[in-house]
Amino acid sequence: MAGETLGAVARLTEALGKLPGIGPKTAERLTHYLIAAKPEEVLALADAVRAIKVDVHPCRQCHNPTEGELCNICSDPRRDPSMICIVEQPKDLMALERSASYRGLYHVLGGRLAPLENIGPEQLTVDHLLRRIQEGNVKEVIMATNPTLEGDGTALYLSTLLGPYGVKITRLARGLPSGSVLEFANSQMLTDALEGRRSF
Repeated sequence: MAGETLGAVARLTEALGKLPGIGPKTAERLTHYLIAAKPEEVLALADAVRAIKVDVHPCRQCHNPTEGELCNICSDPRRDPSMICIVEQPKDLMALERSASYRGLYHVLGGRLAPLENIGPEQLTVDHLLRRIQEGNVKEVIMATNPTLEGDGTALYLSTLLGPYGVKITRLARGLPSGSVLEFANSQMLTDALEGRRSF
């Protein structure tokens, strides 16, 4: 029995240590916290983790994680469907939403072009983005990829693809330092970047 308990502890510590930003010491601390926590708290955490793999899937329209067919943003009639803001990841979308300065829709690429990592357009949601633009309701596309070499390359690639559709293509203003990521930018910086966006 004791051997089984030790096995469970080691397995949990190892699993927690695989999470981003969690080193061996933090994984060990979290494991011992969970051992000491009330059973209902630990089981609620286990249920929440299970639910994100069972119940959560990409939004049919923008690819943001959701439990419904459409996410809360795409299904909100107050949003402006003539604008699409392209982001790399859902966490970038959430950062922009926290700024509360954008009222259009989004498109989550699921990454950025990175040829050295074998990530090309086929690994991203580029085809679905093109289908959305072809529907003809979009007037402006905002490139909100991260201001990194790969993010800029992705924005340039997408702007070339979208050029023939006659939509206005803009890029976030460079209040964002080069090499930074949207996830860590504060709300005011993102508001300034959205309001100061320029033609791409």
